[in-house]
Amino acid sequence: MPQPAHPAAVNGLTLAQAETIADAALAKGRELGLLPLCVVVLDAGGHVKVMKREDGASLLRPEIAMGKAYGALAMGFGTRELARRAQSMPGFTNALSDLTGGKAVPAQGGVLVRDAAHVLLGAVGISGDVSAKDEEACIAGIEAAGLAPDTGDPA
Repeated sequence: MPQPAHPAAVNGLTLAQAETIADAALAKGRELGLLPLCVVVLDAGGHVKVMKREDGASLLRPEIAMGKAYGALAMGFGTRELARRAQSMPGFTNALSDLTGGKAVPAQGGVLVRDAAHVLLGAVGISGDVSAKDEEACIAGIEAAGLAPDTGDPA
């Protein structure tokens, strides 16, 4: 039987939490009748814990979902706020793109994952439908795991 990781080896989200988030987010997408989704869950260190791509999701959905999660984690706030900043500060957004090698996607649908004490555990990115609906699925997944979503809006 595999031994559990030493607590210091867990970088935020556990695999079980990440799987719950991904599965519940995809279930929310089906409930809402969204286009096929791709969900990426990153731990606090930016490592992929789970990536799931529904049948029929288009070619670049994994990369876009990753970019949404990565952008949220890199900036320390959800991509709802990053999308607003992209509108008002295009020069900053261009610099962010350059600094991250094009990895950060400044579109709604990247949500930070926090615990009850507001400790950052990771981020979720979803791509496949319109950005606001992608974000709705992220939030549902995070809440299903008993954790707190941080979209970038003040609490």
